[in-house]
Amino acid sequence: MNISFYNRDAVRGILKLEIGKADYAEQVDKGLRSFRQKANLPGFRKGMVPLGMVQKMYGKHILSEAVDKLVSDNLFKYLKDNNVNFIGDPLPNETEQKEIDFDTEDFEFYFDIAFIPEVNIGLSESDALPYYEIEVDDDLVNKQIENQRQNFGTYDEAATEVASVDVVKGTAAELENGAPKAGGIVVEDATLMPMYLKDDDEKAKFIGATLGSTVVFNPRKGYGDTETVDAELASFLKKDKAEVSDITSDFSFEIKQITHYKEAELNQEFFDKIFGEGIVTSEEAYREEVKKILSTQFVPQSDYKLLIDARPYLLEKAGELPLADDILKRRLLLGGEEKLTPEQVEEQYPDIAASLRFNFIKSAILEKNGLQIEEHDVEKGAHREARALFAQYGMHTVGDEVIDGYAKKLLADRKSLESIIDRAKEDKLIEWLKQTVTLDVKPVTADEFSKFFQPEG
Repeated sequence: MNISFYNRDAVRGILKLEIGKADYAEQVDKGLRSFRQKANLPGFRKGMVPLGMVQKMYGKHILSEAVDKLVSDNLFKYLKDNNVNFIGDPLPNETEQKEIDFDTEDFEFYFDIAFIPEVNIGLSESDALPYYEIEVDDDLVNKQIENQRQNFGTYDEAATEVASVDVVKGTAAELENGAPKAGGIVVEDATLMPMYLKDDDEKAKFIGATLGSTVVFNPRKGYGDTETVDAELASFLKKDKAEVSDITSDFSFEIKQITHYKEAELNQEFFDKIFGEGIVTSEEAYREEVKKILSTQFVPQSDYKLLIDARPYLLEKAGELPLADDILKRRLLLGGEEKLTPEQVEEQYPDIAASLRFNFIKSAILEKNGLQIEEHDVEKGAHREARALFAQYGMHTVGDEVIDGYAKKLLADRKSLESIIDRAKEDKLIEWLKQTVTLDVKPVTADEFSKFFQPEG
């Protein structure tokens, strides 16, 4: 086999593979003999089909598989062994590549290679980037405390009067002219929460109603004239959506149970649930811990904004970074999970090219500064993702065993793993930026910070 490679210009090259009979003969012979052992043709015992017949019937297929494997194995091996930094997968060259004829013995393959541009970028303290530090005020602390009190609240089934957040259970019966409808719908174990009724008048009928009383209301009006009303009616009446599409009747609702939701009290039991036994022993200390947690949680958001602001700055510092646009556009047209039209490629390519350039800059900075992604970085990232998920529900003291288990699930998922690795690279870059450039720290409120990510206009 002969492999040759030459640069067409600074951004693209052509790799040529020449394959002769000596390169694939042994593999083809093994393939033919393997087929012969498996072949089951009329008139021949299994494994006794003449080799010439197997050659005639399956030879081209076996030859094409052997040649394809030679191309695949040697193409990438050559690029790796010769330290060719390329983008994506090589593509068959559209001018040099001729149609492959498997009736011949010698084959030539030509591939277009798009090069990763060389990145030369230097940063120092003379470079400045804005860094937005989110201030944790009393309103944020109060909102977090309210969320935690709700998450760790309790249900009281001894309530005697309905409040908006209560769960009300009882018997619902369809009415006609103010009386139970003959053959109408009756739900013995109907359940609803007044807070989910969208119509204020219908909701008001339940607020303050007492245990054992009967409320007359219109569920269709109560759940509102929305796309989901039939689904909500079906759930309430325990019917299929198709069965409730025409129901506009009033219903009686005999209240048999009121389950009242009570927020957790700010006491030692609550503090222990949030932070662990004995860690926090007063409301003042609890508020301080909440403030610390919020401050810590805001750091990744500030870091992410730093990376966003660094992107145009680094792209400008790096200069042009030319790309083989024709090859990359052809790759997009060939498609992956989502194939693009020519019009979509032209429209989206500038953003795609900018993202590629920024990725090359990130990789170059990491490589130049020896910032490698190690296994412990990936594991740390998975654990952080797991803890962040539980923290969203106010669960800050989930045991290590639970976190470990969830982190392993994240690492076992290919897309999650790729995301965690990308995040680990960005974390390395962010920390390097924070230590290398001058940060122009700008204190902002959470509301001010959120406006950075709101659509303009």
